[in-house]
Amino acid sequence: MKGYLVLENGSVFSGERIGANVDTICEVVFNTSMTGYLEIFTDPSYAGQGVVMTYPLIGNYGLTKEDQESRKPWVEAVFVHEIAEMESNFRSKMHILKFLEENGIPGLQGVNTRSLTKMLRTVGTMKGKITNDISNIDAILEEIKNYEISNLVEKVTSNEFYKIGNGKTKIALLDFGAKQNIINSLLHRDCEVTVFPQDTHYSKLLTGEFDGIVLSNGPGNPEDCTVAIENIKKLYESNMPILGICLGHQLMGLATGAKTYKLKYGHRGPNHPVKDLNTGRVCITSQNHGYAIKDDSINPNVAEISHININDGTVEGLRYIGKNIMTVQYHPEACPGPEDSSYLFDEFLEIVRK
Repeated sequence: MKGYLVLENGSVFSGERIGANVDTICEVVFNTSMTGYLEIFTDPSYAGQGVVMTYPLIGNYGLTKEDQESRKPWVEAVFVHEIAEMESNFRSKMHILKFLEENGIPGLQGVNTRSLTKMLRTVGTMKGKITNDISNIDAILEEIKNYEISNLVEKVTSNEFYKIGNGKTKIALLDFGAKQNIINSLLHRDCEVTVFPQDTHYSKLLTGEFDGIVLSNGPGNPEDCTVAIENIKKLYESNMPILGICLGHQLMGLATGAKTYKLKYGHRGPNHPVKDLNTGRVCITSQNHGYAIKDDSINPNVAEISHININDGTVEGLRYIGKNIMTVQYHPEACPGPEDSSYLFDEFLEIVRK
């Protein structure tokens, strides 16, 4: 069945319908990964978004639920050039088409993903609708225009707190849409992790039971997380060691007076070079975000920029002065990789254990 992606600027891309045959409006973004499509689909940071996979062939190694980054997929739609007819991997338990169908995710294959990606880079991230009927474009564009994407963190966060592992170091993880590999990275380093919903009151994290706090990644505009920002202000005032990742990095920035802004087309993929300004070391990092902290809004008496993006100079990390707080915009827990920046967990836990 033929289907279409209609973008808010009026552009139309056609392809063959795959997955669930439902109409969906979402923010259309692109990811430059060659592998890790299951991890992308199940990353809560993609809630509200339809993902264009720039690599032309997707699904060649199938998938296994052991590799999921959360309890379910969060991506709203998938746009690919070609789906592999057969998967070839001894770990594969399911073909990608079956996965999309079972989870109600619509998509298109046969899309000119190169042209679509170039448009998103030129015009910027846009909302779009996947549909079978484009006979009334004006009505579709009006529907897209009026569609609001909000409250995404409330959608993806844990419903209640839970504990996992029995390591010596007790870590509280504030879940704004945490990827499973953040938890795994801590468990592998002899930690016990207690996961809390995003709106948990700060007092529950400062009982003395925990040695450190991690603020997780998550979807959407960080300025929408008003309750979390107020709680993080109190966490900042404490002496607790804190690690912020992606959205957690942005929220700590907002809580301490910095400002955020929306990037033109965001950073999404496993190949973003980031420079550590303290050591001069450059790491290739995995990223997935549409917002960043304004460098000129950072109070130099509160924090200093520790990492920058080599491609565009955006802020990728902060170290907070007089505090045991470090935050990064990228993903040190990158799964399936690269693993260049996994050392940040070791640096954080060294601070915690001291």
